[in-house]
Amino acid sequence: MAKKIAEKFKMMIAAGQANPSPPVGPALGQRGINIMEFCKAFNEASKEMMGFKVPVIVTVYNDKSFTFELKQPPASELIMKAAGIKKGTDNPITTKVGTITQAKLDEIIDQKIADLNTNDREMAARIIAGTCRSMGVEIVD
Repeated sequence: MAKKIAEKFKMMIAAGQANPSPPVGPALGQRGINIMEFCKAFNEASKEMMGFKVPVIVTVYNDKSFTFELKQPPASELIMKAAGIKKGTDNPITTKVGTITQAKLDEIIDQKIADLNTNDREMAARIIAGTCRSMGVEIVD
């Protein structure tokens, strides 16, 4: 018999750096999850994505056991790393803060396509390019 799901929730946690302090500890503790068990499992699973905040979907079952699913880092963080900038612009129409090459854009698409709501590479490219535009990052060939 399958376990009955009690709750599902999302969090953003720095990869490889989950610890019992807020916001992770209280979010897990109020749901009755073993905090240290989650932190160890999360840190082990996310060590390849160090340097990024990683979205994670946690599923809690009635017996207080849990599973979690890691997503890819947000497209904006991948773009900032590729462009070598700290943050996007406040006015993308007049102020450009960086550039990335088409090859870097393709790398970001390869990494993010599983989390996007399309399987078509052309549409995924348009989604990521739109994020670039809204951040003030230009795509050069």
